[in-house]
This record gives sequence, C-alpha cells and structure tokens, in this order.
Amino acid sequence: MSRETLVLLPGMMCDRRLFAPQIAHFEGTFAIHVGELIGEDSVTGLAEKLLREIESSRFSLAGLSMGGIIAMAMAGLAPERVSRLAMLDTNHRADPPERRPIREAQIAAVGEGRLDAVIVEEMKPNYLAAENRDDSALLNLLVDMAMELGPVAFVSQSVALRDRADQSAALASFHGPSLVLCGEEDTLCPPARHREIAALLANSELKIIPGAGHIVTLEQPEAVNAALAAWLARPADQHPSHAT
Repeated sequence: MSRETLVLLPGMMCDRRLFAPQIAHFEGTFAIHVGELIGEDSVTGLAEKLLREIESSRFSLAGLSMGGIIAMAMAGLAPERVSRLAMLDTNHRADPPERRPIREAQIAAVGEGRLDAVIVEEMKPNYLAAENRDDSALLNLLVDMAMELGPVAFVSQSVALRDRADQSAALASFHGPSLVLCGEEDTLCPPARHREIAALLANSELKIIPGAGHIVTLEQPEAVNAALAAWLARPADQHPSHAT
C-alpha cells in the first residue's frame, strides 16, 4: 500500500531546509513533497501550479508563513484533494495598505543588487524569539536560503504577497482536520491572528509554542513535530465540532 503524502510549503525566501527536522521525523511514514514557491507571481498562480505538480490525488498539507497562505488558497481551490490542513506562523488576511510602500522599497533595493541587505537588516531581525536571536547557525541558514533563491524569487514572492486576497472564505469552507500553530513570540504573524484563523475553521486545533518566533519549525522542532504527529493521526474523514 502506498504511503500517504505530506506536502510541506516553506515561507518566503526559504526552501526545504526550513522543514529539515520535520522531514527527518516523518519521512519514514509519509511520502513527503516540499513545494517550491517560484515560477508564479500570485498566490492563486502558485496554488494552481502546486496542485498540478503534486501527484497524489489527496494529501495532508502544511505551510509556514507564505507557505500557509498558499496552503489556504489550495484548500479553497481543491478541498477534495486536501485531507488535512496545517497553517504555521501565517496570516489569512490581505496585505494591509501600509505594507505596500515597504514592499515597494524592498523590491527596489533588491533590484539594485541589495538582496543580502534586505534579508539581513530588515527581515531576519524580526524572525526569531528573543532567546534565539544570537543563534548564528540559524541566522546564517536563513540568509543562505534567501540568497540561493535569489532576487527573482524575492520580487515574485513579494508581488504575490502584496496582491494577495483575504483567505477567510477558503478557511470557513474547509472541514478536514486543521492545525493552527505559531510561536508565542511571533511578531510578524502573532498569536492573536492565529486565534482568528482557528475560529474560522470547523475542525481546528490551536497550538501556541513557547520559546519560538516566526521560524517555529527550526526554533522548537520537537514541539512542532509532536503537534504535527497528533494532527496527522486524526482521521481525515472525521468532522468533530470545533475545538481549540
């Protein structure tokens, strides 16, 4: 019998290394597909591309940050294919108007060859919990992933996030087992936002992870693995009442 597929979608300017502890933990049980958020400059375009690329007719789907936004869109486009949905350190709302000039300035800087400066000076300091901000290996990994993806990916991902639609309707229409998880110290997508997401879902569990910021999969991997294992153990066709 073939193994169930677990699809993992990384955040902006991240690759499969964002989920290294999760891949190591689950690859013996699940067929793991790590999606690449490149090749399109819209959330819908990326969601449609990934649905074409994933060979399994049904799969469990987990995304972090931008990956969570794409996962919501995929669940809205093809709910019959998504058996379970997990959203980590993410945001279901449209980009607020005040973010537009910030994104435009970052896009301009990257166009001038300053991707490293944007990542190091503007983005990286906001990612981690206080206790992890001196973790040089983790900080260097975040920069390495971004630099390897490069400026074209940064611009297309920035445009997709800038122009994204609110995903509340997609969440409200999804009835499979859902996990809503975030780091307690996530300042980019704070716990209050995740409580909103959980409230929209018919069959959700909310987990707030202490000692983690926005990169919860690497900051607190054991806690994330335990939450994902419990989510993956829930029967995909069972729809109990909402619980957090």
